[in-house]
Formats: sequence, structure tokens, C-alpha cells
Amino acid sequence: MFNNSFKIIFMLILMMGTLITVSSNSWLSAWMGLEINLLAFIPLMSDNKLMSTECSIKYFLTQALASTVFLFATTFFILENYYSLSINLIYSKLLILSALLMKMGAAPFHFWFPNVMQGLSWMNSLILMTWQKIAPFLLTSYVLHKPTIIFCAIASAILGAVGGLNQTSLFKLMAYSSINNISWMLMSMLKSEFIWLSYFLFYCFLTFTLVLMFNMFNISHINQLTTFSMKSMTFKFIVFMNLLSLGGLPPFLGFAPKWLVIQSLTMNNQLITVMILIISSLITLFFYLRLCYTSFMLNHSEINWMMNIQYNKFTMNIYLLFSSISIMGLFMISIIYMML
Repeated sequence: MFNNSFKIIFMLILMMGTLITVSSNSWLSAWMGLEINLLAFIPLMSDNKLMSTECSIKYFLTQALASTVFLFATTFFILENYYSLSINLIYSKLLILSALLMKMGAAPFHFWFPNVMQGLSWMNSLILMTWQKIAPFLLTSYVLHKPTIIFCAIASAILGAVGGLNQTSLFKLMAYSSINNISWMLMSMLKSEFIWLSYFLFYCFLTFTLVLMFNMFNISHINQLTTFSMKSMTFKFIVFMNLLSLGGLPPFLGFAPKWLVIQSLTMNNQLITVMILIISSLITLFFYLRLCYTSFMLNHSEINWMMNIQYNKFTMNIYLLFSSISIMGLFMISIIYMML
């Protein structure tokens, strides 16, 4: 990722664009930060992968469309504030929400997200799944419209769960998992920004742990997981425990943010929404468990070209440290809570 200087420069500009959007006090400066972020991410997408140029064009066209709609809708707010025009702002609010949901890849505006993920490297995919969602989510919290948010959350939960069932590419599997997690973050944003921030930080940590392993061993398809080159069965066990943690299986750390969202929604009597979110998470856990079943219950011969992969020992130690937190984190949090 950072093998030359221009990628470092564009990475700094990417962060600066997000910080401009987060710290802005007007819609125009927020739009400017989104555009700086977009124009800095496109050169980072252009690496040595075969489909990177095509995916960068898809990403640019989609984000440019969303930015155009966003800028068009914000003009109504500017006209209302400066010229006191009697405009029904609910339509401009819906347009702004649609543009921001398209930027973050939430359903029903998710059509571009899996295809763009398929052509990126793992580190660029990590940026797209985590950092690129900060600015749209924060701007969404300013223009919350409860019926629209609930509809998009339910649509993201269903499409994110069903879309990952027939996937063999880990890029698309992670993309649909991200769409499913967006639904939980949208519902948590309706209740509390603290719950949303907690869920987002947990999601970024778990996603980083998995992407670090996929990038370290250059794994991009499910059949590479079943013929994993590590001789130790324990390491393969750790990999799939991280997958189940991302899916939110209760003994692991990934269940903690989902627990917070379920508790807050239940206290507000939104039982139907909670039921849909839980069922969608069970579907995502199903295709994670399917990966575990094919790897542990079946015998596979090792492929010779997979046996010669070189990896950095420091990166391996970081991965094992993060994996231990992902697997045992909920137990550690429970112990600390009981001590306090």
C-alpha cells in the first residue's frame, strides 16, 4: 500500500478531506471535503490489479452522481436560510439522505459496492469499508428522517444477508457483510451517537483483523481458505473464529455492539425491526459457518504453490494479538465490568 511516496500523499489528502467534512459548519464545506476525499481515493485505487481501472471509473461515476444530488439538495437549505423562502425541506432532506446512503453503499443504493470491491486490493477495500463511511454517516446524523432510515436499514439487512449466500469471492462476501452491518449502524444512529460510534469502532477493528490476514496470505476466494497453507490447524481455527466474531456470534467480541443495538431497540418497542436484523445476522452466520464446515469437516490436499507464501512475522504477531482480542474480548469486557 505505502510502497511509494505518492500513495502516502494521497492517503494524507484522503484523511484531510474526511476531517474537513467532519469539522465543517456548512453544507458547502462538507461537500468540498467529500470531493477532496473522492479525488484522493481514486489514485489509490489504481494499483496493479486487472480490474482496478474499471472499478475506479465505476466508483468515480457513482460518487460524482451522489455528490451532484447532494449539492443540488443543499441549495434548498441555503435558499431557505438566506432568503427565507417557503420551501418544503422534507424533499431536500430525502435527497440528501439518498446521496449519503449511496456514498456509503447502503441498500437500495448498494448496486456499485460489491462490484467495486471485487476489483480492489485488500488494503483499498479496507479503506472503502471503514474510513470512507465516516463522513457520510456523520452527515446522515444531521438530517435523520426516521421512516427513511428504518426502510434503508431493513433493506440493507435483507440484501446484505441474501446477497452473500451464493458468493465465492471473499471480496464480495466482505462487501455484503459490510452492507449488512450498515443496517445495524443506521438503526443505532437513530437511538444514540454513542451506540453508533461504538458499533463502528468494533466493526472497523474486526474488519481490519480479517483483512490483515487475507492480505498477508493473498487470499481472495473461498477455495483458498479450504486449502489453507498453514500446517497448524490452530491458525485456521483462529481465522474462522474471527469470521464468526464479525458475524456477531455471542461468545465473541462482535456480539457486544449488536447487543447494545438490540437492547436499545427493544427498550423502544421496535421488536419487528430487531427480529429482521437478528434473522439477517443469522443468515450471514450461516455462510460463515458453511466456510468453517468445508474447511474442518472435509479433507483437502494441500496445493504446492500455496506452501511457499512468505509473510512478515511482525504482521503475524499483530494479527494474533488482534485475533485474541476479537475472540476473548467479550469475556474481558465482562470481567472488567464486574470488577467495576
